[in-house]
Amino acid sequence: MRGVTGKGNVMKKISSLLKEKKITISFEVFPPKTSDKFDSVLSTARKIAALKPDFMSVTYGAGGGTSKFTADIAADLEKTYQVPMLAHLTCVSSTREFVHETVKKYKEYGIQNVMALRGDIPKDGRIATDYAHACELVRELRELGDFCIGGACYPEGHVECEHKKDDLRFLKEKVDAGVDFLTSQMFFDNDLFYNFLYRAREAGILVPILPGIMPITNKKQLARSVAMSGTNVPARFRAIVDCFGDTPAAMQQVGIVYAAEQIIDLLANGVTHIHVYSMNKPQVAEGILSLLSEVLPENGEGPDIQAG
Repeated sequence: MRGVTGKGNVMKKISSLLKEKKITISFEVFPPKTSDKFDSVLSTARKIAALKPDFMSVTYGAGGGTSKFTADIAADLEKTYQVPMLAHLTCVSSTREFVHETVKKYKEYGIQNVMALRGDIPKDGRIATDYAHACELVRELRELGDFCIGGACYPEGHVECEHKKDDLRFLKEKVDAGVDFLTSQMFFDNDLFYNFLYRAREAGILVPILPGIMPITNKKQLARSVAMSGTNVPARFRAIVDCFGDTPAAMQQVGIVYAAEQIIDLLANGVTHIHVYSMNKPQVAEGILSLLSEVLPENGEGPDIQAG
């Protein structure tokens, strides 16, 4: 299986990668919640890294939690497979001291790329008071090291923000604080992303914006994803899930195909840096790359896709 990168990208800042390469495909994985699951999760992540994506990201903990395994997984994959890594860092549940300790660990591990996020509000409602917003974490990361910093954006608006104009204003503030690139929340309708991209550029947000693509491979996954993000599900995709959702193998296949079609449409419209939420499923990552084998350029070959 071919990917779209090579060994020369090890330890590279993602901001440089996005400038140097016309097209990039990246995958996200998440760490285990407990130490007894570490080996199995690492093994899964290694299978995805072996596909040689342009870079990978490792999340920091869902539901307002944190993970002590993010740095370990990121460092292992970068060293073993020479794939640049993006380590997530959230602040809503963390004291400033804890954030500084984590950043110190990232620096010791040689991690150059950090995804700065506020994070989810914990279910018990307990939050730390040192950081109220992601832009505060971004400013602090700028002071603590020479990191390439990523941030999150929401094509359909953040679920906690009532007005899209306010959401864009907050996003501009975060970018101005020092974000080098943005990665979007998942979406299933590309037109929503194109509309958001236009509005973001009009608002003066000029950093690269990577669309986040989530291949839905089982029926329950869609329900969970929509409940968490409020993402709109087009009637076309609902029909696909209704038809194939009760047949696991078929749902996995059509979910991968739908995601690949989204990516093809994005590429055709000049959106050439794509981030895929792999959900720790190597078969999903491999399926995406397989369907795009003649679309993604390798060694300068392939269609002449023009970046927008």
